[in-house]
Amino acid sequence: QVQLVESGGGLVQAGGSLRLSCAASGIIFSINAMGWYRQAPGKQRELVAGITSGGNTNYADSVKGRFTISRDNAKNTVYLQMNSLKPEDTALYYCKTQRSGLGYWGQGTQVTVSS
Repeated sequence: QVQLVESGGGLVQAGGSLRLSCAASGIIFSINAMGWYRQAPGKQRELVAGITSGGNTNYADSVKGRFTISRDNAKNTVYLQMNSLKPEDTALYYCKTQRSGLGYWGQGTQVTVSS
């Protein structure tokens, strides 16, 4: 059974930083691409950052230069370092992966940035 458990969200002032973690189980983590998504109230869920099994990364334009995705295969964990946070980064942040063609999501962790 695939499980993704996010942590690290919270309330932070604009300009601050947070580091999100997503611990995965039930997959061969080292060969799986991982992604971070977010969904703000009244908006569609959007891709924030992705990382392949080989460590290649991609980012939404809105977070380039501020967010960094990384992975630790020994810990089966993917991270999202978020710096220079803005109020518009406020959202529920989800971790996602795939196995056998099916997508799996974590329960999400709330990030709230106050102005």
